[in-house]
Amino acid sequence: MIVRPVRSSDLPALIELARSTGTTGLTTLPANEERLGQRVGWAEKSFRGEAERGDTDYLFVMENDEGLVVGISAIAGAVGLREPWYNYRVGLTVSASQELKIYREIPTLFLANDLTGNSELCSLFLRSDCRNGLNGRLLSRARMLFIAEFPELFGHKIIAEMRGMSDEQGRSPFWESLGRHFFKMEFSQADYLTGVGNKSFIAELMPKFPLYTCFLSEAARNVIGRVHTDTEPALAMLKREGFSYQGYVDIFDAGPAIECETAKIRAVRESETLVLAVGTPGDDATPYIIHNRKREDCRITAAPARLAAGTLVVDPQTAKRLRLGAGDNVRAVPLSASREAQ
Repeated sequence: MIVRPVRSSDLPALIELARSTGTTGLTTLPANEERLGQRVGWAEKSFRGEAERGDTDYLFVMENDEGLVVGISAIAGAVGLREPWYNYRVGLTVSASQELKIYREIPTLFLANDLTGNSELCSLFLRSDCRNGLNGRLLSRARMLFIAEFPELFGHKIIAEMRGMSDEQGRSPFWESLGRHFFKMEFSQADYLTGVGNKSFIAELMPKFPLYTCFLSEAARNVIGRVHTDTEPALAMLKREGFSYQGYVDIFDAGPAIECETAKIRAVRESETLVLAVGTPGDDATPYIIHNRKREDCRITAAPARLAAGTLVVDPQTAKRLRLGAGDNVRAVPLSASREAQ
């Protein structure tokens, strides 16, 4: 498998991927040909360096050796610089009366734009029949290696909004208890509208004053800051890279927005530039993510490799996937954090 920048010729494959995610699985990849076509166009401009940071959208696809697109992932260069970026900040209000011997701590939700300007990991999806081996970790972490190679393109902090809790029918208890009262539409419809770029209605309809969570249903309170079961592996992997929850949640399903300083992301911090050597990595080889250090012609793969006297030894097939030869420079990092099973 290799991860590479999206091309306009990938549009039919992206439509198929979008349809396979379900109605609420991936709001930033709606099965809308016009919207996806526009996004691919912006991605191509981004990789060519023809877009300002507030407009950049680095959309990658995962492709197998037969040229079939089986997954996508993306990095937004900066959120909120063209239109407001909303989250709820989870806060606390304390009410106390010594005379009445009452002390109450009441969690609150504040509509905030605090995460504006940060870069975002987004749009991660891999076909179910390809969720094995190194594929999932490669698709997600390839973005971090791209950030390590081109740090000037991104903010000092990277965020990732994680999918919140919903049932098998796609109903969100948080939405049912809060959002529905202001938007008068189904959760899936509101989520779709934000995915296709229609976000202005959030500011127009959402209350600006702090919301006391005690007014929400118990089911809604219980899902604030929690991720959907299907998203737990992705959350665990990002935590191993250094991401953490700092009290910001999605305004629709209350899923957590996690964050990490760019320079402190494990794959960014530990990556290094090496000279490629082509040979036999050996039985003691370690899985690495390897980037050919190019931007528009970026190719990233995962393969067993071995460090030897300042070189990274890979097999011929890996060099072929990268379209590199012996003596070329690469950026590489061990695929997994030291405490993560290979």
